[in-house]
Amino acid sequence: MKEGRGASGSTGNPDFTAFISFVYIDIHWLGTVWICPSRIDPYGFERRDDFDSYKEMMNQYVAVLNRRSMRWSKLLQNKPHVEKNLTVKRFVRKGVPNEHRARIWMAASGAQEQLENKPGYYQSLLATEHDAKLKETIHTDMHRTFPDNILFKSKAEPGMQKALYNVLLAYGHHNPTVGYCQGMNFIAGYLMIITKDEEKSFWLMDALVGRILPDYYTPAMLGLKTDQEVLGELVKVKAPAVGQLMAQYPGIWTLVVSRWFICLYIDILPIETVLRVWDCLFYEGSKVLYRVALTLILHHQTQILRARSLPDVCECFKQITCGDFTLDCHTFMQKIFTEPGSLSMSTIGKLREKCRQQILTEESR
Repeated sequence: MKEGRGASGSTGNPDFTAFISFVYIDIHWLGTVWICPSRIDPYGFERRDDFDSYKEMMNQYVAVLNRRSMRWSKLLQNKPHVEKNLTVKRFVRKGVPNEHRARIWMAASGAQEQLENKPGYYQSLLATEHDAKLKETIHTDMHRTFPDNILFKSKAEPGMQKALYNVLLAYGHHNPTVGYCQGMNFIAGYLMIITKDEEKSFWLMDALVGRILPDYYTPAMLGLKTDQEVLGELVKVKAPAVGQLMAQYPGIWTLVVSRWFICLYIDILPIETVLRVWDCLFYEGSKVLYRVALTLILHHQTQILRARSLPDVCECFKQITCGDFTLDCHTFMQKIFTEPGSLSMSTIGKLREKCRQQILTEESR
């Protein structure tokens, strides 16, 4: 199995400046090896405004990355298959090194099994006659996808944009009920950055959209609407004062967290933090999205409760995703498994059924 090299590669040097100069991303469709220049992170994103804080965080985090990389390599040594057990779960929560991310995501989500069971299926989707409207819709979003990432620049030929387009087009034909929905381009883009492989990215999309987050991206978006309301119910229990504040504004959860959930925190949280969240999302499922949202809310209760109007609340929910708390991905990920407390799938399942029925009843009126 081909493994990419990325931010988790061990350099033996804790200084971030040295570390960043040794980070390589193997862009095999460009036929070259790219070295991260100044103010561009290992994933190709330009960091004009927050490079200094990112550098400071990475000065400390690189030591963690090096330790995790060595432990993961030892754990996976001579193991053709990745088993789901408590040891692997603990390792996943502490972060998957980039060189192992594609493999772990594929195994944990069931995407690897799908790929092996359907050889040639992805290529057959690309070879089929394509729906003109689907092509046009996807093409329109290509130039809006990560314009600040050098890997997605349209002048890069054949480039990441073409690979991204292929993944989205194939998925639209694979799942015509969903087709293409805004937000899927960013998800597929992150998958391509990590896997550097169209077929793997396609099957990971299938795992996310078809199994982990069903009905999030369908025209009715019932799964997304349901989970937003479930979060509201959880907040009433975990942070009653915030719950009372939010109850003053009907439809508030759609306004403040729909983008969090539908984009899986892309462009909401820093990329290192998003990838750590995704490690757990692929391994543990959608419950992780609640844990992240609850941690952000619980940690910033005082700030949220100062809001005196709907615009205040909306602005506050933008602000709480920024700053050192979310930038320090290692500490943040520790918090999401402690601050919200117990969060059982049994409780979530009951709340989902309750909220889903309420939404269906309201929409049928």
